[in-house]
Amino acid sequence: MRSALLVIHPTRPEAVAFAKELILALRSVGISSTTNYLGGLPESEGMSAARDFEIAIVLGGDGTILRAAELVLGTAIPILGINLGNVGFLAEINRPSADELAAAIAAKDYRGESRLLLSHEVRRNGEVIASGWALNEFTIERSHSQMVAVFVQIDDRPLSRWGCDGVICATPTGSTAYAFSAGGPVLWPEVEAIVVLPLAAHALFSRPMVISPASTVVIDIESPEAMVTADGMRKIPLQAGDRVFVSKSPHRVEILHVESAVFTDRLVAKFRLPIEGWRSE
Repeated sequence: MRSALLVIHPTRPEAVAFAKELILALRSVGISSTTNYLGGLPESEGMSAARDFEIAIVLGGDGTILRAAELVLGTAIPILGINLGNVGFLAEINRPSADELAAAIAAKDYRGESRLLLSHEVRRNGEVIASGWALNEFTIERSHSQMVAVFVQIDDRPLSRWGCDGVICATPTGSTAYAFSAGGPVLWPEVEAIVVLPLAAHALFSRPMVISPASTVVIDIESPEAMVTADGMRKIPLQAGDRVFVSKSPHRVEILHVESAVFTDRLVAKFRLPIEGWRSE
């Protein structure tokens, strides 16, 4: 029997209510479902259980999708996000009915976007003390009120030393998240690139940069303390002398859409851009 994993924001009544409808609708088209309230799969099952699902359906917003990505990382399970809050860039723009969604999943009537991920390593005295991944971005930032001092290198060449609030290394997916709020460029999801963006840097040159996905960014920590954060959730404390290596991850996450997957439409819906008078063909 075909099966789906439902990932639900636990504090949103509308998500729980829609999940109940969707479970019945999926069952009517021959698809069983397992519900997850962002608490992870049972420890006894682990990710081996997650590999048995053909799809992960996320009921929530983009933040819930980021949490769901933790569950499916390293598997071939695609994510389909159903927006139940503000319009985001990962979930559907409009919410289909439970029956419409179940029918689309049964017929596999959806389109996928393979999203680039980033990997990072933290090295201390030459040894790797931590590693991780991000769908949106890594942020190296101050852990207290004082600015963080960093020395940035790209492709084994020195770029600049900055006293700043932090440095963002973002994927195209993350270009519309924290990086966008900090003045970075918007990248279409199919663009293979990495955004490097200093935050409030005290320097003559502190512009956002778009670099090759084959590049490696190295950030040396020169202040007593700092923090590296992945997708705003996974945090690792840093100290002076630590080196943070950021590069393209060997893993990817597939995001599905049952409606138009044109990124331009999502940009227009999110920011309510003025498009009146457009002369379509």
